[in-house]
Amino acid sequence: MLTTKLKLTDQLPLTCSRKGTCCHGNLVFLNPWELVCLAKEKKISPREFRALYCDLGGIRLRFEGEKDHRGKSACNQYVENFGCSVHLGRPLACRLFPIGRQIQSEEVNYIFQGTTFPCLDGCPEVVELPNLSLEEYLKGQETEQFENAQDEYLELMQNIADIAFTLLLDTELATSGDQKTLQVWRKHGTESPNSLAEIIGEEWLEALLLPDISNHLKDSTSFVQAHNELLQAKAQAQFGGLESCEDLHAAACLMMAIALYLAKGIGADPKSLSEHWIATAKSHGALE
Repeated sequence: MLTTKLKLTDQLPLTCSRKGTCCHGNLVFLNPWELVCLAKEKKISPREFRALYCDLGGIRLRFEGEKDHRGKSACNQYVENFGCSVHLGRPLACRLFPIGRQIQSEEVNYIFQGTTFPCLDGCPEVVELPNLSLEEYLKGQETEQFENAQDEYLELMQNIADIAFTLLLDTELATSGDQKTLQVWRKHGTESPNSLAEIIGEEWLEALLLPDISNHLKDSTSFVQAHNELLQAKAQAQFGGLESCEDLHAAACLMMAIALYLAKGIGADPKSLSEHWIATAKSHGALE
């Protein structure tokens, strides 16, 4: 399999088919903005959409529909001979398919993995569709709001991790000789999303996945920024008065679990992130 970086001038087939190659056998992870958009298009609440159509606590769409000719199960939003039932609210991964998106050193790269275009097998009619530049393709798929949300949630993830750093490094926990916290951070980096969801608990999961900020629904950037403010305020209210090292340790581990869980939902690698954050904490005097 080849990984090729795509430039905005590269030509791509316009993918659109009722046969739904992109709707079968894929992994579609969600950030909270995308969960809201899907629920809005479904005309139900984000809470209902999460319960009915998501797994891993609410960060991945379920693919449990009928199988296609390749034996791959359909997304539960796919309707045979129609296509995506929530097309206008579809997440970034669906809008970009079959393209991937990576951020390295603050540079956005669009990539394609594979040696053949995946739609040609299940949706051969795309051959008759016009080719578009990558820029035209992204514009046609209306990715801007969703790319902005992804980038903002990447920053929010770091902000949550920073709370964990503060609880570890700027309190009595730092001078107590604590060696347990970084060990737990490392363990969290290898936990499954379901295990992290259990560690986080429903109260914080709801704060993370179901924020009450409906007045910001028109703009993804303001939505995520308002979400960040809510999470910061919740953390301050819950952890601002902690004094015992045991409580500080538990809080630092909880916030790291939340950051790593969110990382999975936005396509980051929790294990690599946990190792990076552990190394950063050690460089500031934390022990393991």
